[in-house]
Amino acid sequence: MDDKEIEKIRYDTIADVYLNINNSNFNQKQPEYINIPNKYYFDLLAKLDRPSKLLEIGSGIGANTKELLNLSFEVCATDISSKSLELIKKRFSHYKNFSTVVADMENLPFNDKSFDVVCVAGSLSYGDNETVMNEIYRVLKKGGFMVALDSLNNNPIYRINRYFNFLRGKRTISTLKRMPDLNLIQKYREKFGCLEIKYFGSLAWTFPFLRIFLSTKMICDFSNWVDAKLNIKASAFKFVMKLQKKIKL
Repeated sequence: MDDKEIEKIRYDTIADVYLNINNSNFNQKQPEYINIPNKYYFDLLAKLDRPSKLLEIGSGIGANTKELLNLSFEVCATDISSKSLELIKKRFSHYKNFSTVVADMENLPFNDKSFDVVCVAGSLSYGDNETVMNEIYRVLKKGGFMVALDSLNNNPIYRINRYFNFLRGKRTISTLKRMPDLNLIQKYREKFGCLEIKYFGSLAWTFPFLRIFLSTKMICDFSNWVDAKLNIKASAFKFVMKLQKKIKL
C-alpha cells in the first residue's frame, strides 16, 4: 500500500467516526497563539474580490471550509477522501455557494483557468511538490490568486517532532519528505512571479513552557514581536503566502 492510499484510509476513518456521531464538536478550540497564522490566512482571503470561484485543495473534514463559505466565495471543496467530502456535504448542506469533488491534488479534474482563487491549508505535502504547484497554476485564471498556509520544514526542532509523529503512525514518510521549505517557496516565487509571504512561530516550540508563566495574550504579543523584529525565516513554524498568476500581455 502506498502512502497516498494510507492517508486516504486515515481520513476516511476519521470522517466515518464523525458521520456516526450526532452533534459532533467539529470546531476543536485551540490556543490563540496557535491560530495566529490561521487568522492571517483568512484575512488575506477576505481582501480578495468576491464572489469568486474558489478551489479548496485538501479540505479534509472541513476545518477551514466554513470560513471560506462565510466569506461568500463560491467554494469547490476537494479531497482524496470521499468520506471526508460526504461529511462536509452534510455539515454545510444549507449553503448554496458550495460543491464538492473527489480529487487527487496531483491530477485535478478541472479545465485550465477554471478558478479565480485556489487555497490550501496544511496539505501541500500530500502530493509531489512540483506536480501540485503546476496543477494549481494550470487551473488558476490569469491574474488569479493562490493563498496557502502550511508548516515550514527548515527548523530541525520541528523536523524531529514530525519524525516522531511518523514513528507513531500519524504521518507517512512521503509527507515528511515533501514538507514545504524555503527552496519550495522560492520555486513558487519563480513560477508565479508575484509573492507575498509572512512567517510565524519562530519560537513556537517554547509555547508549552511559556504557558506556565504567561497569559495567552502575552504569548501572542511576544510571538508576534519576535516574528516581526527578528524575521528569522528558517526557524519559523508556519508560513502564509499569497501568489498571483502572471498576466502575460
